Amino acid sequence: MATLRGLRETPRHLLVCEKSNFGHDKSRHRHLVETHYHNYKVSFLIPECGILSKELKNLVMETGPYYFVKNLPLYELITHEFINTFVKKGSCYALTYNTNIDEDNTVALLPNGKLILSLDKDTYEETGLQGRPSQYSGRKIMKFIVSIDLMDLSFIMDSKKYERISWSLKEKKPLKFDFLLAWHQTGTEESVMMSYFSKYQIQEQQPKVAVSTLRDLQCPVLQSGELRGEAEASCSAPELFDWLGAVFCGVDPNNEPNNFISTYCCPQPSTVVEKAYLCTVTGFIVAEKICILLEQLCHYFDEPKLAPWVTLSVQGFADSPVSWRESEHGFQKGGEHLYTFVIFNNLDYWLQMAVGANDDCPP
Repeated sequence: MATLRGLRETPRHLLVCEKSNFGHDKSRHRHLVETHYHNYKVSFLIPECGILSKELKNLVMETGPYYFVKNLPLYELITHEFINTFVKKGSCYALTYNTNIDEDNTVALLPNGKLILSLDKDTYEETGLQGRPSQYSGRKIMKFIVSIDLMDLSFIMDSKKYERISWSLKEKKPLKFDFLLAWHQTGTEESVMMSYFSKYQIQEQQPKVAVSTLRDLQCPVLQSGELRGEAEASCSAPELFDWLGAVFCGVDPNNEPNNFISTYCCPQPSTVVEKAYLCTVTGFIVAEKICILLEQLCHYFDEPKLAPWVTLSVQGFADSPVSWRESEHGFQKGGEHLYTFVIFNNLDYWLQMAVGANDDCPP
């Protein structure tokens, strides 16, 4: 019975909302974007817009490429050549593909050079690596987290520590995964990664772009200084968060009597916009490209616009070992970790950060 009750419970989630201005010295918008590493979906919504500007359109088409490598040995990511070629000379991202964080061994490479291994108990013991129990293991520890600093290893390639890690991953317990890889360095040919891993099955991928124009969209009324909303004057940040989720999922927020799929309705007060532009990019998207897109959306209001605000939403991979920075991430009943910027025409912004059951509070 206890198990059945647990299944009926609504999954716990945490939503953190704050407001600031992009011009403030202490605004942390860039740091937050840069430390949310493994992103699979980026969406932006622009009310009162039917055609995207040339600058934004070009940015959307330049969010790739990324790479899919099949059966890549894990030890390839700790070699001297890999560290010097990619880790030291740019921002290198990697994430195991089609692995479940709660059940399988998963690996992530962060752009700061940290290699994070989330290993089951048997694999962890067989590798002999030093780590710590997962903070979401429960009474019976079944998962362990190992963190390897590749930047630190690069200075001590002849040390016993490097030899032990290399022997463990290459001989004692060889591990192979399908990986998503991305590398960001300004002014460098993107084909470098293709040639580097040419002896493996590697494919170059481009993010998928979906665009649509939403007609007669009912939008909540927002006031940049009222994060909690004001009765009969403006809606709150949590209300907007729910509304955006409905829009991105294609849910009609009008609560029509004959709609048997959803009874959701737009929060009040609201206004109807003639058209709104929705763009969604799906793939393996590096944080640097999202920073550029956020900056360009801020410039959207350089010239007077009818839109009072625009939004940018970013969702992380549900089965990534980390959410923000090196904070451990789990799935359990929901693996969400995402954030949304609401950018107002005076460059105030709301920041919404959400995580699921197995996550620390967002930074």
